[in-house]
Amino acid sequence: LDAREDFRVITLQFQGSALADDAQFYFAECYFRREEFTLAAYEYDLLVRAMPTSEYVARARYQRAMCYYEASRPYYLDQQETRRAVDEFQTFIEYHPTDSLVLDAEAKIAELNAKLARKEYENGITYMHMEYYRAAVNSFDEVLEKYHDTPYAEQAHLKKVEALVLRNRHGEAKAELQRFFSRYPNSRFKSDAEELRKEIESKLSQGSSSADTRNRGTSGVQHIQGQEPR
Repeated sequence: LDAREDFRVITLQFQGSALADDAQFYFAECYFRREEFTLAAYEYDLLVRAMPTSEYVARARYQRAMCYYEASRPYYLDQQETRRAVDEFQTFIEYHPTDSLVLDAEAKIAELNAKLARKEYENGITYMHMEYYRAAVNSFDEVLEKYHDTPYAEQAHLKKVEALVLRNRHGEAKAELQRFFSRYPNSRFKSDAEELRKEIESKLSQGSSSADTRNRGTSGVQHIQGQEPR
């Protein structure tokens, strides 16, 4: 606490001096080490904005991102801090592409994106259990579009096919499964995918046979289609 107060006194009384940016950075560090990440992020940002030529600017940007990284919650809770951390690490990389911490920032982004992908994937699984298959497809699409380079993309792709089958969208499911095999030729879920392929082909064959039967039936009988699964 005494050190923090000392740093604050220097930043206030010696603004513009050679010590001001040192004091501001280590003042923010005090909050960070006490795990007061909201206050730490504010103080790092103050250094970046008020002292843009300081040698501490790059490190302050990185540490600001670390504040949100440390504040990131488990995947099943709100992910506002996780998304903010990704944005801050990307900002750090954009402004300081040759910094020695860039590789670490890229690794942190990959880790955080995997967490966001898992949340969206698990949302899709929940919708599947609730039989809200359209919502499930939307969640799996979110994984495929935003987090295609995470470990959850492969299984999200296959689950999307499964959800399409459960919605009786067999033609779409077949096309999506073909894309799955093209993208993941050595998939660890290959046996599950093959089972889905058999089911889809069977359903399409049954649908074709039913259509032929209806065409041969009495033209005056109107066919009433059942409601599509959600």
